[in-house]
Amino acid sequence: MPAPRNLFKAALRENRFQLGLWVALASPYAAEVLCDSGYDWLLIDGEHGPNDIPLLSEQVQAVSRSNSHPIVRLPVGETWMIKQILDAGAQTLLIPMVESVEQAKALVQAVRYPPHGIRGVGAALGRASRFSRIGDYLETANEQICLLVQIESRAGLKALDGIAALDGIDGVFIGPSDLAADMGHLGNPAHPDVTAAVQDAFARIEGAGKAKGIMTLDPVQARLYRDMGATFMAIGTDVTLLVSAASRLREHFLAGKEGGVAPVAGY
Repeated sequence: MPAPRNLFKAALRENRFQLGLWVALASPYAAEVLCDSGYDWLLIDGEHGPNDIPLLSEQVQAVSRSNSHPIVRLPVGETWMIKQILDAGAQTLLIPMVESVEQAKALVQAVRYPPHGIRGVGAALGRASRFSRIGDYLETANEQICLLVQIESRAGLKALDGIAALDGIDGVFIGPSDLAADMGHLGNPAHPDVTAAVQDAFARIEGAGKAKGIMTLDPVQARLYRDMGATFMAIGTDVTLLVSAASRLREHFLAGKEGGVAPVAGY
């Protein structure tokens, strides 16, 4: 029996648009609540969310039971972190702050077994191989791993062509907020200079035949990025949705308005 098929990776290869949501509450229960909301993928955030490997693993497990595909963003592209989260069952990783071809090559090596990479052979101890029940896991795992690299600086944009050309990079994700900060527009990812940089980056990624990813909380920017040809895009976060809904419910009640959050039977 081979490694489970990575349906998200297959969708990217077929250029099918994949809509996602950020998961940063660091709670397997919260991740499970979001699973049946209809998103193609959920990004479990280990960079800015207060997560560690065991907690990331629990969220991967919760999301894997649903039709949403779990993507894990590690805080950094450390080989030991990559090894542990892959063994824990993650098949798609997003690595932040990639700024050179050398760094991207090291990431490709980290997610692949020898002789094509340096991933340590120990998945028999983890969920990835269903605890050794997937007999052909070692021989088939490489093909089902999806590696996404995040470009979010001027240095990353300078190296983009070389990074996107690498075999083993499945998609390039542009981080507009950090890119805006690096370009001198902190807090303004919709600045025209940043938008132009994103559009140029998308064209270069497209030219390399790789999937183009991005995230925004702004509906106007989201539609713009989609029109630019984004292949996979996140349009919100669990944290901001919770804050927004909680604040709106209170404001509507105090203003004497109906609406906010729909009532639940018995409450």
